[in-house]
Amino acid sequence: MLKISGTKLAVFCGVLCVGPGFAQGQLDGRWQGAIEIQGIALTIEVTFTTAPQGLAANIDIPQQGAKSLALRNVSFVPPKVHFELPAGAGLAVFEGALKDNTITGTFQQGTAAGTFTIKRGAAAAAPPAENLPYATDEVVIKNGDDTLGGTLSLPANGAPSPALVFLTGSGAQDRDEDVLGFKVFKVLGDHLTRNGFAVLRLDDRGVGKSTGNLAMSTSEDFAGDALAAVAYLKTRKEIDPARIGLLGHSEGGLEAPLAATRSRDVAFIVLMAGPSLNGERILLEQNFLVGRAEGTPEANIKANAEIQRMLFAAAKTDQGWDEVDAAIRRTVLARTAKMTVEERKAIPDAEAFAAKTAAAQIAGVKTPWFKYFLTYDPAPVLARVTCPVLALFGEKDVQVPAEMNRKEMVAAFERGGNKAGAVKIIAGANHLFQGAKTGGVGEYASLPKAFTPEFLDTVTAWLKATTAKK
Repeated sequence: MLKISGTKLAVFCGVLCVGPGFAQGQLDGRWQGAIEIQGIALTIEVTFTTAPQGLAANIDIPQQGAKSLALRNVSFVPPKVHFELPAGAGLAVFEGALKDNTITGTFQQGTAAGTFTIKRGAAAAAPPAENLPYATDEVVIKNGDDTLGGTLSLPANGAPSPALVFLTGSGAQDRDEDVLGFKVFKVLGDHLTRNGFAVLRLDDRGVGKSTGNLAMSTSEDFAGDALAAVAYLKTRKEIDPARIGLLGHSEGGLEAPLAATRSRDVAFIVLMAGPSLNGERILLEQNFLVGRAEGTPEANIKANAEIQRMLFAAAKTDQGWDEVDAAIRRTVLARTAKMTVEERKAIPDAEAFAAKTAAAQIAGVKTPWFKYFLTYDPAPVLARVTCPVLALFGEKDVQVPAEMNRKEMVAAFERGGNKAGAVKIIAGANHLFQGAKTGGVGEYASLPKAFTPEFLDTVTAWLKATTAKK
């Protein structure tokens, strides 16, 4: 999934505290969901336990590597639920209400405000491998000094199969591409393997069983990883070496065309919300679409856009960082000044908080990955792709907006004369190709963990037609 600029929840392990309340036993167990804040959705898992001294709880935030952080002032006075997380950026306060096995409410941390939703029960466990109608292998692939761990699923048809290498979106993604509980690549890989396609899913660099440094790498490096995976598949007797393709989601949709222009071993590519515009245009449009989908005040959206433009200009020229730092601090201090007295208690030193926020935002755009993504123009590479391409966009996608990217994608194929380039917008779909209401990031966790039927039908039919032996 493409990165969205915003405030990251800063956390550290606190001391377990419990609060007053009654009927706490009703909450006992594991609850899963997400925080949605400034257009960013963070997966959370909260586990409540009734102890002799009262109600206790801890929280996991997988995207930040946070595990079993103790919550304090945990209370349940039906239907109201309250808990707090001590954090470096200020106390994070959750106020919610229980209804029908779902807790929904508001989240506040310093100047950042948002919502959260958690539902009772752990995610359904994956079926044991022996119950699957196909075989799976754990694989390790070498690319230079890095190794990539992954899972290869193989159809049970006994014949050399067509195969796909899956390429994840931006950020630290595992082989399942787990986005707020929706294991995008695991679900899609299972579907395609049952339909006769071998699928190789890999952990990103520095994630799971893969080595390397994600932030110090770029899409150029990830395209090299993709070609190393293709080379590996060519060594497997279960795979037809003439029918190996790539499927890239979001940023993975930048890497697949890059790899395809470097090697004729890539027989076809599928792009799920693959950008056809540079990162600067994508991110600026994201700010407006995500903000409006989540109900952010228009004044805040426009102010964020101005900060974005300053950050991007500094990232491209490596100049003007002091001006950017000052602008961010002014914005944070202005929003802090509008907070209530109670809210300000979590920020004893507003100046220090503003400085820390500015430093974090600037550091985030100084990485090699961000600089590359900001300026890289996919269109010339798309025009050089000669293999068959299926490019799909979600009608309600607020991260890679459908129409503006579809238009440039079609134009790129036309310039390159690729008559095998098919482009389609999937009705009602968001960035993950779920059936969506608004397309907002905050919906991801609450929507069914499934693709729209049109998406699955379109991908499957195209792949079968494209890989059919002549």
